[in-house]
Amino acid sequence: MSLKGKAAIIGIGEVPSGKYPDRACIVSAVESAFMAIKDSGIKPENLDMIIPTGTVYNAQYNSEMLTGRMVEELGLTGSVKSNVQVFSGGSSSSTMLKIAAGLIETGSAEFILCLHSEKLATGISSSQQGIDLFSTAGVSNEWEVPFGQHYSGVAALATQRYKYETGTTDEQLAAVCVSNRKWAELNPNAMFRKPMTIEEVLSSKMLSRPVRAKQSNMLADGGSAFVVTSAENAKKYTDKPVYLLGSGSRVTHFVYSQEPDLTRFGYAEAAKDAFDEAGLGPLDIDVMEIYDSYPIYQLIGFEQTGFCKRGEAGQLFLEGKTWPGSKYPVTTNGGMLSQGHTGAGGGVAMLVEGIRQLMGKADQRQVEGARFAACTSTGGTYFDSFVTILGTEIPN
Repeated sequence: MSLKGKAAIIGIGEVPSGKYPDRACIVSAVESAFMAIKDSGIKPENLDMIIPTGTVYNAQYNSEMLTGRMVEELGLTGSVKSNVQVFSGGSSSSTMLKIAAGLIETGSAEFILCLHSEKLATGISSSQQGIDLFSTAGVSNEWEVPFGQHYSGVAALATQRYKYETGTTDEQLAAVCVSNRKWAELNPNAMFRKPMTIEEVLSSKMLSRPVRAKQSNMLADGGSAFVVTSAENAKKYTDKPVYLLGSGSRVTHFVYSQEPDLTRFGYAEAAKDAFDEAGLGPLDIDVMEIYDSYPIYQLIGFEQTGFCKRGEAGQLFLEGKTWPGSKYPVTTNGGMLSQGHTGAGGGVAMLVEGIRQLMGKADQRQVEGARFAACTSTGGTYFDSFVTILGTEIPN
């Protein structure tokens, strides 16, 4: 069954990402939620389902969220019919939206609040704890951890192989960071807004050759939310609902050492499914929110989703064709390289940004006339590939 045009997002909310030691994680969740509810035009009591995704900085906080804390915090005890956690790492955004759309289409819910909150910058006891956390999730304890595998190592493997296969240069990879920072400079919610140069990226500390420190995502505190309802309902509450038009996904591995192709994954197949369902193609897309935990994954996602040929993305980034005001508006919130990595929230923030662009609410970084957006996401050590197509209208 196709979900094309059956569900729409009518409201979004987001708090700034960064280091906020005095802002409790629940505050990020509640503030984002109330912003999304207000933006949607509904009353809080209209919500009949809340879907919080996973929080990884603290097991106790996560268990509270999956057992209904947000229902109580929003003053909705007795009216919300269901609270359930949906979690697939960085692809949780796409998973939440698809599940919410399915529940709405079947009549199981009418208004669903999807949200995320995280405190990875200041909620953990030390930077080492954060490193340890992201050195074990999706890394096999039996076959990879004993040999020192970790996320920067994973990114290095992909980067080395991709450079070998395509001839992409270090300067072109660094240009991805510069491009994302150009967008973050215009984003008041971004963790890093200071201009960046290719030279600055390439002179930063080496992490895992050839990946350098300023090519790595930065752990952050943050929170974001969105409200989903039926397409029919949406028209009653907003003049510009954003419709779910297409969704495609593939799971290709659990641990990285079992991935048969380190530089493609399942994006091409996922993109075909999403575009076919939407009745659109890459040339129809106005905004590209491409998952970017490291530069290599943004290049791969951009190419495999169909926006240019294999090995051409690096030069487009180097020439500034992905900057604000350019032909290819890519990762317009600055992504995890500049807005900050909030765990599963990195993907949620990117999805919220795509919705924001289509709603015309992106202020200085608004892409003029944006009608259709493509959002990619992936979780763990890039075990799945999601492509989601959104639009302000429903193509025939």
